[in-house]
Amino acid sequence: MTAPSPVGAHAGAQPLRDQALRDVAQQLEASFLAEMLKSAGLGKTRDHFGGGAGEDQFSSFMVQEQALQMVKAGGIGLSEALFHALKERQNEQ
Repeated sequence: MTAPSPVGAHAGAQPLRDQALRDVAQQLEASFLAEMLKSAGLGKTRDHFGGGAGEDQFSSFMVQEQALQMVKAGGIGLSEALFHALKERQNEQ
C-alpha cells in the first residue's frame, strides 16, 4: 500500500491553484472598480426616487455587482496583472 501524496502534489492541483488565484485577482479588480464607480457618483441616492436609508444601503450591492460584471466582461486588465504577480510570487516560494 502506498502513502497518500501531499495536497497539491499531483498534476491536477496546478489548474485549481491558478483558478483560485484568478478568482482572487478578479475580486480585487471588482473591489477597485466599485470604489471608482462610487467616486464617480454611481449609486448615490436620487431624491426623486424616494431615497431613504434602504436605498442607500442597497445601492452599494448594485455598484459591487456592476463592477463584478465589468470584470467578467474583460475589465480594465487589472485582474490579469494581479494574477500574474500572484502566480510569480507563488512560484518563488
